[in-house]
This record gives sequence, C-alpha cells and structure tokens, in this order.
Amino acid sequence: MEINYHLPNFTDHYSLNLLMFDYMKEHPEYFRDGIRIASVFGCFSGSIWNGGRIVGGKYNPELTKKILKEFNGRGIPLRFTFTNPAIEEKHLSDKVCNEIMELANNGLNEVIVMSPILEEYIREKYPNYKITSSTCKQIRDMNDLNAELDKNYNLVVIDYNWNNKFDELALIKDRARCEILVNACCQPECQRRGDHYSAIGEYQIKICLMAQTLGMNSDNIIEEPFDCKYMGYDIYEINKFRTHISPDDIETKYVPLGFKHFKLEGRTIGDINMLEMYVYYFAKPEFEQRVRLDMLNRLTGKIKYFNIIK
Repeated sequence: MEINYHLPNFTDHYSLNLLMFDYMKEHPEYFRDGIRIASVFGCFSGSIWNGGRIVGGKYNPELTKKILKEFNGRGIPLRFTFTNPAIEEKHLSDKVCNEIMELANNGLNEVIVMSPILEEYIREKYPNYKITSSTCKQIRDMNDLNAELDKNYNLVVIDYNWNNKFDELALIKDRARCEILVNACCQPECQRRGDHYSAIGEYQIKICLMAQTLGMNSDNIIEEPFDCKYMGYDIYEINKFRTHISPDDIETKYVPLGFKHFKLEGRTIGDINMLEMYVYYFAKPEFEQRVRLDMLNRLTGKIKYFNIIK
C-alpha cells in the first residue's frame, strides 16, 4: 500500500512538520501502513505569485535557505503554491519569487500552478521543477479532467467536489497522478469558491506591491478580503461534510481504486489543530493518544526542538 500525504505550510508549520517527519521515522509502529510525507506545500513571505491563502510578512532569504536545507535534507520536496489567478505578464519578473525559484532549483522542489501565463514562464525558465495542476482551477467536467491529466503535469489536484462520488472517480483515466484534498474546509458545491480565490490573489498582489513600495512588513497591512465562515472550521466540523474522506476510506476505498496522493489543507490554522489532523490521518487508532502526547511534549517543551529564524 502506498499513501502519499502532501502537508501544509513549511513556514508556519515548520517545526510541527519536521517533528512529525522525524517522529514517524523513530516510531513507525505507531503509524498506519504505507503512509509517507511526500511534500510540504506553501509559500515564503513576500511572494506575489502566491495563491489560495494570503501570505503576508517580509521576505527573508536566510529563512528561505534554512527551511530548504531542513526539508530537502530529509528528502522532502517543497511545493510552492504559485496559484494566484490574478497574475499578469508584468508580475513574472518579480524579484522575490524569482529569487526563491533560483534558491530552490535543485531538481527536488516543485511548483503548483493555476495561471497559464505563469506556468509557461516557469516551464521555460525553470525546467527542473515538477509542476502540479492546482485544485484552484475547479475542473468539474470529466472530459476536461482527463484532458488535464493528458498534459505534462506531475500531479493534478482534483476538485474536492469529486470526493466520495465513486462512480465518477472510476472514470478518471490516470488515478495514480491525481491528488485528492481529503479535509476540505469549504462547504460542498460552494458557489463562491472561485470568487474567493480571485479576491485572495488580487489582495496578495496588492499587499506585496505595497510592502515593496513602502519598504514595510506586509503583516502590518493585511485585512481579510473575503468573508467566509468556513475558513476557521476544525476537523470535528469539516468531517461532517459529504466531501470529507476518512483515513479508513483512503485505505479501503481510494487506494484500491488506484489513488495514492492525498492533500491535507491547513496553511492558516494553528499547530495544535493541525496536529490533531495528523494524528487522525496518520496514527493507528490504538496509538493516537501516545502520538498526540509525544508530539505535544515536543512542540511545547521548554527546549525548542528546532529554532527558526524570524
């Protein structure tokens, strides 16, 4: 059995993700069979190409190097969420994003894309990167989804509304290259999802340009550009949705169908809530309490397991 998990946020969940990876190596007997951390997705502060969630802050090249060293040193790719739908040609020369791409251009790291303009630019200038097609495209037609899989993508993150529709999932041609969002916080069939992505993308550009022009930390100018109550939902609320996929379903329904890549979202939630997601999906039921306690001790211990440059 092969179950590849793609985890959120290599910056805000930096320590949590590294701790979890190391802990899984130390105690494989506590965890479900066949699971592995296949990548960690997210974006560095100041990235105008970023989409999906707002990322503020000021770009720090030393932090970028440190995070790349820690994750890549463990063989874990970083996947940059360059999924901003509002990208124009004038944004392609952005200094911060191109510096990040240069620093991470080692053949291991990856990019998630939505904008055709940005995708073409990355393919031409940075051909070493594996490219994933984003769920932000909201592909809802089966012919279009299979056509997307015919293209030169490493993976295609399918729309969460396909979840648990097994008659339709069986029509996907290349299920091994699909990535499924298993813990979507958005309500099924949300009619505002595309507008939300657009609002985030436009606002990401706005705060990055303001920070570059004014020389300030964009954390100081962030305002929520879109009202959505579901953004704050936790695991016990979202698992009531039709689109929720349990770890048992992954093992007994999705893997037998040929799916092997699964995404956990949670870039903007706290470490403790994210840890609960990891315990739920990764740990064997009889070891959940043991894993939770050990990880909390490591996260909250007096001696920091990892020191990150702020």
